[in-house]
Amino acid sequence: MLIIGLSGTRLADGERAWLASPQVSGVILFTRNFADRDQVAALVDEVRAERGDPFLVCVDQEGGRVQRFRAGFTPLPALSRLGALYERDPQAAVVRAEEHAWVMASELRAVGVDMSFAPVVDLARGNLAIGDRALHADPEAVSALAHGYLRGMRLAGMAATLKHFPGHGSVLEDTHFDAAVDPRPLERIRAEDLVPFADAIATGAEAVMMAHVTYPQVDALPAGCSRIWIGDILRGELGFRGVVIADDIGMAAAESLGGIAARIEAHRAAGCDLVLACSPAIVPEAIAASAGAASCGPERLAALQGAVAPTWDALARNPKRDQFAARLAPLFEDGAEGA
Repeated sequence: MLIIGLSGTRLADGERAWLASPQVSGVILFTRNFADRDQVAALVDEVRAERGDPFLVCVDQEGGRVQRFRAGFTPLPALSRLGALYERDPQAAVVRAEEHAWVMASELRAVGVDMSFAPVVDLARGNLAIGDRALHADPEAVSALAHGYLRGMRLAGMAATLKHFPGHGSVLEDTHFDAAVDPRPLERIRAEDLVPFADAIATGAEAVMMAHVTYPQVDALPAGCSRIWIGDILRGELGFRGVVIADDIGMAAAESLGGIAARIEAHRAAGCDLVLACSPAIVPEAIAASAGAASCGPERLAALQGAVAPTWDALARNPKRDQFAARLAPLFEDGAEGA
């Protein structure tokens, strides 16, 4: 049930023991795990050699400031650039969203990574931690762009993760460093923030990542620990049948729940299938705390694993990659046309 962080560009001996733990269902890679394309492919191979059962290798490769792999990979504009283009040419923006996702996912699949936790479907309503990671402020625009993005991911053989449910864009706090509270009533959240989640779930999104945000007019507990948000609203009202992922339990916003064991139990009891433990410093405690807990299940993990992918050389010969990258490049410039 855990997705854990690793310390460096190669597996340490202790990390091999972590990967042998049955409650570890995957790893998440960061910039600290990346030197170049060949190195990260070798690291993925190392990880795969330790676990032959369904096992996830994940990363945040959203584009803009959240692009963990850079050297040798296509530079990806922040998702907000797609929203800016949507203001001028909605049809072109949806096409660019599909191409952005296809390039991102195809390159990751070519080095053996299963999934990027994407797309962000939070509304661009002023949260600095989300900022230019959000597609747009308007729910309908986010839905349209997210549909294009999901198509691109699927064409490249990658499952989609919608984040951060039920919407992180309207709070001021950065949950990496502070507790976050959204005082709005459910009716307003349902009419705004839930719209792109509901639309993307209806088209078959495979995973949802929960927000470390408390919505006190709905539940006193943070969303990722709330049976109301997960059971009643996400699974009941929206009919989501995929995998529910708890955001990093090492974030400051999770500290109010208690120690690592208490955080894991709170998320598990609320209905989260997978829990992120991104800092290597907390991984041993997380593994010990989750011993004996029910796993996510091989069939559910298999649904998130990447489809068969081309080699990097084959991808490099695919003219679509260069064509799409060339059409994305103008999005880095203010006022660029994207047609």
